[in-house]
Amino acid sequence: MATAAPQVQNLPLLYNDLVPLNVEQHGNFKLSPSENAPYLVGVHAVPLTVDEFAQCSRYLPIVFSSGPNPLPLALMGLNEGVNTLVDAQGKLLRDDGYIPAYIRRYPWMLVRLDPARDEMSLCFDPTCGFIGEAEEGQPLIENGEATQLTKDLLAFCQNFEEAAQRTGNFMTELQESGLLMDGELSIQVSDVEQPFVYRGFQMVSEDKLRELRGDQLRKLNQNGVLPLLYAHLLSLQGMREVFFNQRKLGLGPAPAYQIS
Repeated sequence: MATAAPQVQNLPLLYNDLVPLNVEQHGNFKLSPSENAPYLVGVHAVPLTVDEFAQCSRYLPIVFSSGPNPLPLALMGLNEGVNTLVDAQGKLLRDDGYIPAYIRRYPWMLVRLDPARDEMSLCFDPTCGFIGEAEEGQPLIENGEATQLTKDLLAFCQNFEEAAQRTGNFMTELQESGLLMDGELSIQVSDVEQPFVYRGFQMVSEDKLRELRGDQLRKLNQNGVLPLLYAHLLSLQGMREVFFNQRKLGLGPAPAYQIS
């Protein structure tokens, strides 16, 4: 566990700050239980790893971000500022769905404190509200050593980093395949004259996928890419469910939106 403060630029989604967990400063810190996740309020999409595609596709739509360096996203809302999984206080509205690993990892993250070294240190966001000196909670450090909880958190973050690397390889192959295209979703409802049109995301072209030659198709299958593409395509049916969940929550959008 490191002692120096990390110099992290452009903090990722959800994170407001990052400090390395260390014995000197955090010897009495505990992880306190919390039923609410206020940091999720207004977050409509989070990055997703390929390891999660199969399970996530059953509950949340999977799309790819627009731009030259796309990444997979799990959609919890179709409009910016809308999250159908939590209420205004961040309490989970359903317990039968899938929570992406990116969310479950928060407030922890592995950070390379010294660019010249490969070693990564376990850091956390001190603004999360549920890590600190408290009477209740699970200790992170005991007798100057990491507790089993901290070791488990470290292992989870390591697994996440490995999955992120596999996701990067997948995205490289997907872009090289030329299968990505600009996505568009149009939803017509009976009480609104104009349809709701969503753009600003990418998806796999089913037409291009069907047109792949045998050797290309074989390569994608051997590399484990093909099942991921089908999981993504099947998950897109859930975009309409997310849309109507928004309306049930009173968060219905006006026509013509982009997913950003």
